[in-house]
Amino acid sequence: MKIAIHHSIGSFSDRWIEYCKQNNIQYKIVNCYDSNIIEQLKDCDAFMWHHSNYDYRDALFAKQLIYSLQTIGVKVFPDFHTTWHFDDKVGQKYLLESIGAPMVPSHVFYTKNDAESWIKETSFPKVFKLRGGSGSSNVKLVKTKSEAKKLINKAFGSGFNQFDKFNHLKFRYGNFKAGKEGFDAVLKGIARLFIGNKYSNMVPREKGYVYFQDFIPNNKFDIRVVVVNGNAAAERRMVRKGDFRASGSGQFSYDDINIETIRIALEVSNKLKLQSCAYDFVFDENNNPLIVEMSYGFGVDGISNVPGYWNSSLQWHEEKFNPQEWMVENILESL
Repeated sequence: MKIAIHHSIGSFSDRWIEYCKQNNIQYKIVNCYDSNIIEQLKDCDAFMWHHSNYDYRDALFAKQLIYSLQTIGVKVFPDFHTTWHFDDKVGQKYLLESIGAPMVPSHVFYTKNDAESWIKETSFPKVFKLRGGSGSSNVKLVKTKSEAKKLINKAFGSGFNQFDKFNHLKFRYGNFKAGKEGFDAVLKGIARLFIGNKYSNMVPREKGYVYFQDFIPNNKFDIRVVVVNGNAAAERRMVRKGDFRASGSGQFSYDDINIETIRIALEVSNKLKLQSCAYDFVFDENNNPLIVEMSYGFGVDGISNVPGYWNSSLQWHEEKFNPQEWMVENILESL
């Protein structure tokens, strides 16, 4: 029994490989970017790849490769159920609505006329998003109809660069003021205003649709719940100072987790047969948790420090949460 692992430094694969070494699990390092990747996998029973939304190559073919391997019986992580909606907020809207999951009301339009008709009738503020992006990239609070109209014109005109240069600079500056990064990070943010980044320079502009979510006010934090292999851990992510967004703030706490967010996350993961998923929740005026978005991949800095986790029966276990190790165990169980 052998697991093929595509290794990227700083990704889940760091812990996958370490876990395999510690437990004498046979593994093989493969390179998904090689044209002969299928040939590389022929002596393997399973395949694991933490594909990213930051690498344009991953966006081009990761899901197609995973589905192809799953079709011929190779056990994969993430499998197609888990990954097809990754970095696709529009896809997540349809998926969550299809099972009646509690989510922030979301609206997508594929013609300029439909979008303009909707903004005449709806109320503001609303939150504008592109399909892809993490860390609050390309997320804007739209306060008026005129602001929404400008975004609609751009969506059905020149389109949007998938890398928001000004938001990136603002994020870098915020980190500098908070003492989390040096001034060199701000300089890099300024440089990005002129040269962009590798991903945005290689992918087409986003256009031909426009996506809004209702704005849920008065949230000082969101709750991220990570579910892996039927176990769930959670963290509070504090909203950035002077902002409405928590994603990418880098400020975590682990107290007073609303247990309903855990129940919902476990139920959704079970219904959708997800190997791994991180859910971001905010709360409406009646303190009901609503899913903002979801992702099979997630940052480990905050969630790795939780004091414990809940199992599928909502029983608390005060011990280390090992999401990457459980991903390997999930593959071994499937074999």
